Amino acid sequence: MTPQPTRLLADEEMSHSIIGAFYAAYNTLGYGFSERVCVAALERELIKRSHRVRREVDTPIYYDGVVIARQRIDMVVDDRIIVEVKVTDHRAPADERQLYNYLCAAKREVGLLLYFTYKPKLRRIYRASRSNPAHPDSS
Repeated sequence: MTPQPTRLLADEEMSHSIIGAFYAAYNTLGYGFSERVCVAALERELIKRSHRVRREVDTPIYYDGVVIARQRIDMVVDDRIIVEVKVTDHRAPADERQLYNYLCAAKREVGLLLYFTYKPKLRRIYRASRSNPAHPDSS
């Protein structure tokens, strides 16, 4: 199943707004704070931009159609985009895989990985398909 063009456009606009909030929070805070502090600042910026923000979102992980664990996602914005915040200077490939797995588990299509580091960095991750074989509601 291919995402609808209007939804992609909305996700693109929302992503740009989230990225703008990230840079505003980064420019105010700088780097060196804990992840908790950075997420709180980002949340404030997102709310100022009229986004709905849910933090520490508990997400079930399925195996064989049964919930085997739960993961906490840093933030879900407007019930559409997953945001993961990192404060380490080293961007690990596992960070991207973690976000991709969260997208699959939460059945979302777009995620942002935001690094509050010496030089701010970001990575946008897309889930290519809505199907998730680990989730019982998958098609």
